[in-house]
Amino acid sequence: MLNPFVTSGYAGEEYFCDRVDETHKLVSFLTNENNVALISPRRIGKTELIRHCFSQREIKDKYYTFVIDIYATNSIRDFVNIFGKTILNTLRSRGRKVWESFLSILSSLRSEITFDIDGRPTWSIGMGAITNPMITLDEIFRYLDKADKPCIVAIDEFQQITRYNDNNIEALLRTYIQKCTNAHFIFSGSRRTLMGEMFQSPSRPFYQSVILFNLSTIPLEKYREFAVHHFESNDKHLDSDVVEELYDRFNGITYYLQRVMNYMYMFTPKGGRASKDSVDTMINEILSDSHDTYQNLFMQVPEKQRMVLLAIAKEDRVTSVSSGAFVRKYHLQSASTVLSAVKGLLERDLITREGNIYMVYDILFRLWMLREMQ
Repeated sequence: MLNPFVTSGYAGEEYFCDRVDETHKLVSFLTNENNVALISPRRIGKTELIRHCFSQREIKDKYYTFVIDIYATNSIRDFVNIFGKTILNTLRSRGRKVWESFLSILSSLRSEITFDIDGRPTWSIGMGAITNPMITLDEIFRYLDKADKPCIVAIDEFQQITRYNDNNIEALLRTYIQKCTNAHFIFSGSRRTLMGEMFQSPSRPFYQSVILFNLSTIPLEKYREFAVHHFESNDKHLDSDVVEELYDRFNGITYYLQRVMNYMYMFTPKGGRASKDSVDTMINEILSDSHDTYQNLFMQVPEKQRMVLLAIAKEDRVTSVSSGAFVRKYHLQSASTVLSAVKGLLERDLITREGNIYMVYDILFRLWMLREMQ
């Protein structure tokens, strides 16, 4: 039987917790031809909410929907590659007529497309094959505008485009999107400051072009109800104070709640009961299973950054990373060295900044460091 506490991807409505109001709102925005900027910290469940909305009757049968994750992209060429690949992979299952309409417009790369044994197209295009990404991008938007159904495109981690060397990318995309009347867009992002600047600054191309939608954590009572229901439905029992304990420890962040509850469900036998006493045991199981991953990650960090990372982990939340008190307490080299290390850690996404507060991005990684680096 499927573990009901899914830790990766969207597994359907039965395993999706709450978000009733958010789903109704987002579906309404999209079906009324609005573009939306969906903003929240990572691991709150933005992508799962998008996929849940795309599975709703009002959207599923009437639109082509695409979710493009650009987190790992570093250039317009990367962006075009993942954009085209996602569209083709999504259309493959819709029938020959549907994917042929895309390939007929994608003339710049048509010769690079291969076909599997069933005659369906495969995007096996190397980066070098995209010699002129601007031409390919133009073709992709032409397809979206001419598709036989309206399209909804979700671009995940949209703030990543600010890291591209091409400073004109925001204006370029804004122009294409403005002209593309057959498609609407969700710009999903986890860097609040960057996303806010992109969509709320009068000097930026996307200013006043979207509805801003801030996603918060699932309420404790809703998640408790969800967790207890899935235990009871499968002849297992869960003390309700377990959920409250986890919610407090992990700030209500959905990914961590799901991760620990997945282990709790896995280790609770039929007829058994998961209690608050087992919370630390489950977390330690997860940290042990993740040991090699976290150790490799930690050792890949340059030594000066590593020292600052560990110091931030021990403090949990740091407001004055360059203060003399912080530098002295953790025997760091100097304030300037700390600031340089912080910049590198932010670029690696190992720490995050909310306002003037710095913290380790991955809470489980922080707990691993505290356990292993005493």
